[in-house]
Parts: sequence; structure tokens; C-alpha cells
Amino acid sequence: MNLKDVLVINPEVQKAIEENRPVVALESTIISHGMPYPQNMETALNVEKIVRDNGAIPATIAIIGGKLTVGITPEEIDYLGKKGLNVTKASRRDIPILVSKEEDGATTVAATMIIASLAGIKVFGTGGIGGVHRGAETTMDISADLEELSNTNVAVVCAGAKSILDLGLTLEYLETKGVPVIGYQTEELPAFYTRESGFKVNYRMDNPLEIAKALKAKEDLNMKGSMVIANPIPVEYAMDSDYISKAIEDAVVEADKLGIKGKESTPYLLDKIQKITEGKSLEANIQLVYNNVKLAAQIASELCNIK
Repeated sequence: MNLKDVLVINPEVQKAIEENRPVVALESTIISHGMPYPQNMETALNVEKIVRDNGAIPATIAIIGGKLTVGITPEEIDYLGKKGLNVTKASRRDIPILVSKEEDGATTVAATMIIASLAGIKVFGTGGIGGVHRGAETTMDISADLEELSNTNVAVVCAGAKSILDLGLTLEYLETKGVPVIGYQTEELPAFYTRESGFKVNYRMDNPLEIAKALKAKEDLNMKGSMVIANPIPVEYAMDSDYISKAIEDAVVEADKLGIKGKESTPYLLDKIQKITEGKSLEANIQLVYNNVKLAAQIASELCNIK
């Protein structure tokens, strides 16, 4: 087996890459593990439309029947949406197993970055990155996303790290790994559902061209790793900090009681928070993803223009 046997790139995506036109990578765990059907499918299709409306080609990434698929079809999005939690949540460690067994996988931030890089895609829009979990000083529960950010040359546009995590330790980890955290029109790291976290980003940049120039400089210097572009949730969709913090604390306590750990913790916590907030957190989640992919498309467009 060689790479071309398992890497399947949608012809539209392949053509855009070859012609130096903007492409934005999109993950698929939001489809299978992020929300119920048909809302998950509808959200994924809306995300692709927003990318197109902002001048780029969307490339939703998943593992379908053991194939690393870059630019899955609407039918495949619907298939993953219906299959839901029965699809394996795929990070780096899962990719070779799913390929060898010819099984399906919904790609996390880490896996999406790997497959996007194999296809030659430079920019990825998502909700929030994984990070250092609360209590990691004893559990060592640290998302594989962080290690991938230090190794893989795909920029990630997100609303910061998910606020269910330890944001301070997540920033420390990224600093150790040499991953720059850029605040888009902000000097403060957004905390997913809210625009503030109390933590500073490394640099503030105020337009997509400025970010694209930094990405180009990193590439020209042959520096390995990602750049995190932290894009705050729009003001009108941001949640009250005290309200969402209390919901998160309650969800974390419940997860601890049930012994939920590792890669199962994030889907559980997000679902629990959604129930506590009566769906308000899910709406915020959807809107911040829309906001991030719009910015990702704009950055990808500027990056192509300066190449």
C-alpha cells in the first residue's frame, strides 16, 4: 500500500490546490459527535456554504471505508450524520487502524490537520482546539491536538481552546512547543463560548492579510508546526461568563463521578453543558464555527494572493 491508494481528494479540491486557489479544511467530529441528526448535517452543509461565500473551496475531511477522504460529498456528510456516535472519533493514533480495517472515522483537530497536510491544504477552520484537561497534573489527560499543533504545518482558526479545559496550562503547553497563538482583533484568548478568558494571546493581528503574511513567513523559514488563530465568538452569540462557567463546573463534577476520561470526556461535557443550558451552548457553538470558517476562508484567500 502507498499513500495514493488511501488518500482520496475530491477533484474540485485537488484542482483548487493545483491552481493555487484557496481551500479550507474542515473537521468531521462536529458531524458525528457534535450534535444530533439532522442538525449536524445541516450545520456541516452551512459551514461549507460559508466557506464558498467567502471565496474558498471547502474540504470536509473524514475517513470513509478506510480512505483518507479530503472533500467528502453531501451524501457522505449525511451518512456520518446519521451514523453519529457509532463512527469512531479519530485522532492520530486511530488513523492507521481505521485504514487497515477499512472502517469509518470522524476526524478530530489532530487527524484533520494530518490529512489536510497530506493533501497540501494550509488553513483549517474549526470550533475550538483540544488542550490540557482540568486536573491533568495528576491524570496526564492532554489532547493529542496540542502535539499535532507543534508538528503539522496547517494553521488552525478557532475560538480558542474549549472552556471545559485548563486554559492556562494549555497556553503553557503551546508556548513550550513553540506554537504562536494569534488573537484576531483581540489581545485576550477567547474561551470558546465567551470572548474573554483572562489570558493574553502572544500577538494581536487585525486583518486576514496580516495573518497570511505571518503564515507565509513561517513557511519561508521552513519552521515546523501550526499557528493558532484565536477568533472570538461574535458578541451577539457570546454567553454570560458566570452562567457558562457554572454549567461547565457542574458538567465536570458529573463526569468525574461517572469516571469519564480521555477522548470521551469532551463529547460528554459538551452534551451535558448543552442540556444544562437548554440548548443555548449548542447555538453558540454553531455560530462560533460559522464565524471561524469565514475567517479561515479569508486568510486562505490572502495566502494564495501573496504566494
